[in-house]
Amino acid sequence: MRFVFVVTNLAGGGAEKAIVKLAAGLADRGHDVELALLEGRVEHALPRGVNVSTLTTAAPGGWFGKRRLAHRLRRHLSAPWNLLVSTLPFADEVTALAKLPRHWCRIANTLSSEVATLAAVHPFKARRRLSRYRRLYGKRPLIAVSSGVAKDLQCGIDVDGPIETIPNPFDFEAMRQAAVVATPELPARPYVVHVGRFAPQKRHDLLLDAWMRVRTDHLLVLLCAPDPELQAMIDSRGLADRVRIAGFQSNPYPWIAGADLLVLCSDHEGLPNVLIEALACGTPTVSTDCPSGPREILAAFPQCLVPCGDVAELATAISRNLAAPIDPGKADLSMFDMRRVVVAYERLAGRT
Repeated sequence: MRFVFVVTNLAGGGAEKAIVKLAAGLADRGHDVELALLEGRVEHALPRGVNVSTLTTAAPGGWFGKRRLAHRLRRHLSAPWNLLVSTLPFADEVTALAKLPRHWCRIANTLSSEVATLAAVHPFKARRRLSRYRRLYGKRPLIAVSSGVAKDLQCGIDVDGPIETIPNPFDFEAMRQAAVVATPELPARPYVVHVGRFAPQKRHDLLLDAWMRVRTDHLLVLLCAPDPELQAMIDSRGLADRVRIAGFQSNPYPWIAGADLLVLCSDHEGLPNVLIEALACGTPTVSTDCPSGPREILAAFPQCLVPCGDVAELATAISRNLAAPIDPGKADLSMFDMRRVVVAYERLAGRT
């Protein structure tokens, strides 16, 4: 079968990372797979056996820019396919404008939470965004990466088209092999790790406020690109000696496996890959009980979930799990196994 995935670029986000892995998994099963990038930004290693094409060096925005890009995409995708999947709103919108057949949008976040966060600051923009999402996704076939995302689409965005729930894929054996690659940059002292770009959704402010309350000799390592605003947040809290910004890591697994604890403190997610990756690497985790994904992933460990935005509870959970960590081996990760996810996409392509 032939699969085409449309993404804006291959920058360092979790959604892009998941698409790269999925494309590789389908190619390993002997399928013809193409990654169509709307712009030529690539930060992930390109998967073997996958045709990667780039439409522009920098994708144009705006009403006319999206339509020009859609026209270019329609001309580019000349060979027939069994399944066309776009992911993230910009790529979804451009692909929808191209009016291509057998097109499914893959939704990787709880969109109503995103709208609600925006509404607290810009109510008018939030109403426009909700209207945009309803126009774009209302009757279109959708792939949700978690049950929470599927429920959010139905109840928060009011879509009434078909929804398939298929999680992100993970090659656990390859991940564990990558985790033992020699990495001299790893801290010499025990550490706790947070993996995620510096963005309001990821709540670095909450993490740093909680870290001020944790009495430990551990270092807090942030796997994200250096940012002056983030460094100022660290300095203003007097944490310069207790926090290290390690930068974006193309292979984060040695960092995750070497940590005594991974913390996720987001206000909302879709299916947070890092929780699954940490458990697979044998690293205990603590997470906010945000919509959606953490509760599904950490079903066996309710004690590792804390309310969103609660500094005291997050600090307590970090301290408790450093003193008495869970056993990650008790987590059931079978639903995220690469083969199982690839088979789900094969079945979808077979009936589309």
